[in-house]
Amino acid sequence: MLSEQGFSSRGLAAWIEKEVRESLRVKQALLQECAATLAGICAALAERLERGGKVLLFGNGGSAADAQHIAAEFVGRYRCERAAIPAMALTANSSTVTVVANDYGYDEVFARQVAAFGTKNDAAIGISTSGNSPNVLRGISAARERGMLTIGFTGGVGGSLRGAVDLCLAVPSAATSHIQECHILAGHIVSGYCERVLTEQAAQAARKG
Repeated sequence: MLSEQGFSSRGLAAWIEKEVRESLRVKQALLQECAATLAGICAALAERLERGGKVLLFGNGGSAADAQHIAAEFVGRYRCERAAIPAMALTANSSTVTVVANDYGYDEVFARQVAAFGTKNDAAIGISTSGNSPNVLRGISAARERGMLTIGFTGGVGGSLRGAVDLCLAVPSAATSHIQECHILAGHIVSGYCERVLTEQAAQAARKG
């Protein structure tokens, strides 16, 4: 029983409330401090997609899962039926990740894939809660070399990622868990906005046709 382990039901409820309240506090800070940046990311990304570009996403650990989650919202659907939006998480192909890590080093696992798939019409979203993951920074550098739109999802003061990208969403928190929660919220907002823009564009084209 939890109570026998020194964590009473009352203490557990208080701890849950503390965690939820802190998550809400960070999200409120995100709204107050980062709404304009997030709007800029939405607009810039939608513009690339309208021109026929695609989105490449990458990160490590929980951020790798976030990259795959956000890519899935684009390729599948977020809230409405529409054509698939091209997005790819560079964390999902284990054979590619491991061969690049083995042959070139782990710092190159994203840069090598950006070199293979990225073009000047595309966008790259690098996700790192610290902003200092070497392989994420290398991936962003490879994207910039190709003229891609570069976006960073990070936390705190942004680390090295802040100065390496065109647009940086730095969640105002030092807690990795709450930063990641806000990254998924931001990913949903971005994918939802792009979905709406591209759906309206397709509807206008259909009316003209």
